[in-house]
Amino acid sequence: MKRVRIILLIFLLLLLALVVTAFAVRESLLHRVIGKVITSEKQKHHLDIRIGEASFDGLSAVILRQISVVPEGKDTLLTVENFRVQISLARLLTGHIKVKELSSSNGRLLLSHRDSLRNFDFLFKKDSLADTTTRTDVRINLARLANNLINKILYKVPDEMEIRDYTLAVIDDEKKFDIHADFITISRHQLQSTIRLNGKEATWHAEGMIDPSDKNLDLRFYAEQKKVELPYIEQKFGLKLSFDTISTRMDRIAFEQGQLRIFGNWSIRNLLINHPKIALDDIVVNHASIDCNMFVGENYVSVDSSSVAFLGQIKAHTFLKYTLGQSKIYEIDVHTGQMPAQDFFNSIPVGLFKSVEGIQVSGNLACHVNLFLDEQNPWSCRFDAGFVKDNFRIHSFGNTNFAKINGDFVYTPFEYGRPARPILVGPGNSDFTPLDQISHYLRDAILTSEDPSFFSHRGFYMEALRQSIATNMVAGRFKRGGSTISMQLVKNVFLNRNKTILRKLEEAMIVWLIENNRISSKERMFEVYLNIIEWAPDVYGIGEASRFYFHKRPSQLSLGESIFLASIVPKPKKFKYSFTGTGQMKPYLAGHFKLISGLMLKRGKISESDTTNLFHSVVLRGPARNYVITDSLSVPAREMNDEMDLLRNLLGE
Repeated sequence: MKRVRIILLIFLLLLLALVVTAFAVRESLLHRVIGKVITSEKQKHHLDIRIGEASFDGLSAVILRQISVVPEGKDTLLTVENFRVQISLARLLTGHIKVKELSSSNGRLLLSHRDSLRNFDFLFKKDSLADTTTRTDVRINLARLANNLINKILYKVPDEMEIRDYTLAVIDDEKKFDIHADFITISRHQLQSTIRLNGKEATWHAEGMIDPSDKNLDLRFYAEQKKVELPYIEQKFGLKLSFDTISTRMDRIAFEQGQLRIFGNWSIRNLLINHPKIALDDIVVNHASIDCNMFVGENYVSVDSSSVAFLGQIKAHTFLKYTLGQSKIYEIDVHTGQMPAQDFFNSIPVGLFKSVEGIQVSGNLACHVNLFLDEQNPWSCRFDAGFVKDNFRIHSFGNTNFAKINGDFVYTPFEYGRPARPILVGPGNSDFTPLDQISHYLRDAILTSEDPSFFSHRGFYMEALRQSIATNMVAGRFKRGGSTISMQLVKNVFLNRNKTILRKLEEAMIVWLIENNRISSKERMFEVYLNIIEWAPDVYGIGEASRFYFHKRPSQLSLGESIFLASIVPKPKKFKYSFTGTGQMKPYLAGHFKLISGLMLKRGKISESDTTNLFHSVVLRGPARNYVITDSLSVPAREMNDEMDLLRNLLGE
């Protein structure tokens, strides 16, 4: 027993000696480490780092004063007057650096971009040594990568924190703004802050609960007495963005069986967004949120099907998945249950679909969107979207009367975003041509090349949309939209011609309302379509077109003339490349004539005798002959081949 006591005493004395020795040399070790960091950053990134004073405070805290970071030849990046950090010794013994306490005051971070010089470029430069040793054949496990990243971030969040008088300033040529934090504190897992934008322009607050040890948080961000506005984003990108409150909640993170699971909620109130490429008017979202269960696997990231998104009174079960591997795979499955139809329309954000605002309906609706797209095998694409209605009825239209196409109305086409001459659609216009007075050759040629299923579908031809998605993926650009005649009609009559992201969705909504509620007959829709579409620059409607090209009435058009007119519907301004100086068709169009006439023959729309001398019988006889261009064949020829390839794929030819 006495021997054990002696051994313990000796051990304690040795331990005490080690502690005393460590305390004696720790200051010099600290300065040595700081010196190495300064030298390394000077060599790697040309940063001049200076620290006026560095010392220990207690057992595990470090104090730094008068810190500055200056990139060589550029604006000062960072200055900090006081900085104190304390790490957890218990976590350090397990191999993790966990910040226990952090306090700092009087700091300034400046991000400057003057002409071509940025004082933060080094943040985006890869280490040259790392570049030479990187293996391209190493597979990255996304689940482990995400789990490690989240853990590192959470371990860096201190249990106790006090930040005072910190400024983030941004100078981007002529654009400037600064964000000043009066204070940001974390105490007993409660975050509080007061942040000011550009002096007294706005006061923001971030507050809530944050517990990095248990991996959960509940935070919200808002402004005092006004909305949170981001003027710099509007100046830089033309994006107007503001909101009342944005909230985030992370309930649980679990890494199980090689899969990272994150359970949380995100929500926003009174979001206003505006950008010319999104929509022409302000879009206002009163409330939107998602109960999101995000799963990260070895080679995929997904929003699990147990996730539910809310937009006003719309509740949508949401599944999204992006898979990386030999091929990139995109999957979407979003669907709602049956809900009161009026609640659905009332939940559409103000400014999103201007034409349906104020519509009054009854009954129920459910909607769905499904997509599966494999980048290496795009033709296996699966796509489906639509509404399911139950006793749905329209009692009154909103901003736009969709039934106006049933009678006489004035159509105003747009040229380069500006309204062109108004056109009366009805008998009062001498060029207006009733459907039964238009050559059946033209009607059948248009249907064959533009929308073979027009008289049987309800506004959408899913196979055409699926083919267009695959075609665009193969081309790597937007090449074909997959629009039906119904969609083209709605785009022309009810919507402006400005190309925005949301216009296509509004177009689809109007098409569904018209087609699925029999607001207009198919015959009338087709008649209006043929009388308003553009056939050449400032040539609208088949009455003007038949006279412009062939000096004929629409009832007199031959099969060859009809196939030509159908061929220019997608690109009417390029008709002038299709003819020689003598008004004859150029040879590159012969394949298109053969394809369309063959399809019409197979469907019994024409007879074999109709195809005799078909191509060479087409000769310009109207004013169009004065506009032909006899060179530059390559562009229109390639575009015509693209149209033919798509048509063959679509029709299985």
